[in-house]
Amino acid sequence: MTAIESFKANYRPYKNLPPLAGLASFGDAMKPGLSIDDCVDRVKRYHFALKRLMQIFQSRLTAEPVYELKMAFSLHSHYCAEHCSAMRERVAEMRTPPLGLEKIPNEHLKVFFDEIQNAPTTEELVIGVYEYAIPALIWGMRRHLDVTHPIADHPTVRILKFALMEMEEAERYGMEAVRSLVEDIRSDAVLKWQKLLENLLHAAGDLDGSQEPRIAEDLTPIHSATPFKYDGVPQRDERFPDPYNMGVHAEEFLYDAKFRARDKTLMMYYKRLREIDVPEMMASILSETTDKPWGYYRDMTRQLWDEARHAMMGEIGFVANGIDWPRLVLVNHTWALGLNTQLKPWERHAVLYFIEQGLMTKTGKRFEWEVGTESGDPLARLFQDYDWADEVLHASIGKQWYVSAFGDQKQAIEYGSNCWSKVLIGWREWKDEGKTDHYNWWPDLYAEFCSLHGLQPDPEAMVYNTTYETTRADLEKLAVSG
Repeated sequence: MTAIESFKANYRPYKNLPPLAGLASFGDAMKPGLSIDDCVDRVKRYHFALKRLMQIFQSRLTAEPVYELKMAFSLHSHYCAEHCSAMRERVAEMRTPPLGLEKIPNEHLKVFFDEIQNAPTTEELVIGVYEYAIPALIWGMRRHLDVTHPIADHPTVRILKFALMEMEEAERYGMEAVRSLVEDIRSDAVLKWQKLLENLLHAAGDLDGSQEPRIAEDLTPIHSATPFKYDGVPQRDERFPDPYNMGVHAEEFLYDAKFRARDKTLMMYYKRLREIDVPEMMASILSETTDKPWGYYRDMTRQLWDEARHAMMGEIGFVANGIDWPRLVLVNHTWALGLNTQLKPWERHAVLYFIEQGLMTKTGKRFEWEVGTESGDPLARLFQDYDWADEVLHASIGKQWYVSAFGDQKQAIEYGSNCWSKVLIGWREWKDEGKTDHYNWWPDLYAEFCSLHGLQPDPEAMVYNTTYETTRADLEKLAVSG
C-alpha cells in the first residue's frame, strides 16, 4: 500500500463525525461520476418525459369515464408538472441559454409517448403510463443516483430523490389500477403494442439514454400513426346515470336562511363532489393552449389538482355520513360540457376567473366555512377551511395568468361575464330530448341522512324542489353576487 492509499484508508473526520455532511463516505466521494454534459442530457430526458406525462394525463382526463382515474390523472399531472419545473431549473443552473428544453431529445421517445397518448382504451392507457412510462422514468432516475457524484451533483441528487418519492407513489397506484382494470390474459393486439413500447425504449437507449441503443426490426407506429385529437366532451362511468340532471338547485338551498346548517352540509358535499367537472374543463384549457410560458402550465395544473381534491372532499363527506352517493345523488357534467363545446380555451379561462371572483364574496367561501362551523360536522368545517384557502390561491393564479393580459381587473371580469353569457345550458332541450327528466333526488338523500343520524327531518327541507330551470347555469348566482 502506497503512502497515499494508506492515508486515504485511515483518514477520519473530527471525532469520527459523519463525513461530508452525511451525504457519502470518502470512498464513494472519491469515485468520479457523471460529467455536466452527461448530467444535463439525462435531466433533459427526465424533463421531456415528465412534461409529456403531464400532457397525457390532462389530454385524456375529460373523456376518461372512470371517476377514480380522473382524480388520479389530476394528481399525477400535478406531480409531473412540479418535478418538470425542478428539472428545468436544474438545467438552467448547469447551462447558459439557450437551454434546449423544448427540443425533443430522441425521436423514438417522442413516438413512445405519442403511442401512449393515443391508446384507444382506458386499459391500454393505464398499461402504457403505469407499466412502461413511469417505471422507465424511475429506472433512469435510480441509475442517475447510482452513478453521479453525490457531492458535485448534489442539487440533481436532491431533486431526483424528491421526484422518486412521488413517481414511485404514482407507480404503486398504477400497478393497482392495472390489476383492477386489465384482464389477466391480454389480447394479441395489446401484446403487440406492448412489444412496440419496449422496442421504442430500447431504440432510445432507454428513457434516460444511458443504455446502448438497440434498433428492433419493427418500430412502426400502431396508435400514433394518426395524430392525437383532444376530446372535450366529459364522459362519466355507470355511477353517473344522469349527467344532464339539473333538478336540484344547491345554491338556493344553501343561501336560504330558513334551512339549518347541519342540513346544508349535504348540499356543500354535493357542491364539492360536483367539482369533478372543473378538472374536466381545466384539462381542456391546458390541452388546447400551446403558446404560454411554462409557469402557466405549472400553476394551472396545480389548480386543476386542487379542484379534484375538492371533489374528493365531497365524496369523503358523503361516505363519512354513511351516504351511498352513487345511489342517491345525481352529479351532472353540464358546466364542463357547455364551456368545452361552446367556448375557446381563453374564454373558458375567463369564465373560470369570473366565477372565482364570486366565490370571494359574503355568499362565497367564507359563508360556506361558517355553515360548516355552525353545523357541528368537523369534516365540513375542515374541508371548507381548506377549500376557502385554495380559492384564494386560485384567484391569485387568475390574476397572474389571466388578468395580466388585460391590465385591469374590471375589464377582465367583464370579459369573463360576457363569455359566460354566451354559454347555453339546454335545461328544457335536454328534457325534451329524453336525456334527463331533471329528477329531484334531494328528498331521498335527505330522508336517508336524517334516518342514519337519528335526526328529525325539517318538513320544509324535505319538500325542497327548486331546480335550475330558470337559472342559466349552476354558479351564475355566485358570480353575479360579487
